[in-house]
Formats: sequence, structure tokens, C-alpha cells
Amino acid sequence: MAITETSDAESRERMLREYAAGDLSWTTLRERGFENYVQVLAGLGELGLRPPIAPMEGPNVAARERGRAIIRRCLQERQR
Repeated sequence: MAITETSDAESRERMLREYAAGDLSWTTLRERGFENYVQVLAGLGELGLRPPIAPMEGPNVAARERGRAIIRRCLQERQR
């Protein structure tokens, strides 16, 4: 069973590295066993990786810009 656990851990690490590089989507990670995005963020953090940054193009750019602005404001308020 230890071999399976090691294989699973290696597989998860490989998937996280591919996700950070932009080669896998969140949807694919979910289909392959990640239950929620917090698991992905935690795994990336453990590996010293960051989530991929999607290009600012397409129909939801305005919504993404608003979301970034909200996060920026929250972080600024938190630093006070």
C-alpha cells in the first residue's frame, strides 16, 4: 500500500506542476481527484508554486478586473 500512496503523491505532484505551468485546467484536476480548489492551492504552496495566471482576454475580463480590485482593496485594508 505504501507504493500506491507514493505513486498517488507523485501523480498529484506532477498534476500540480502541470497546472502551475498552465498545462492542466482546474476542471481536469477536479476530474482526477482534487475535491476543491483549497487542496490545489495548498498543494501548490507546499511545492513552492503559484497558480497559473490566465491571460486577460475574453468575455469575462471586466469581472476578473473587478475581482482583482476587490482583493487589492481588502489586502490594503488588512495592512492598516
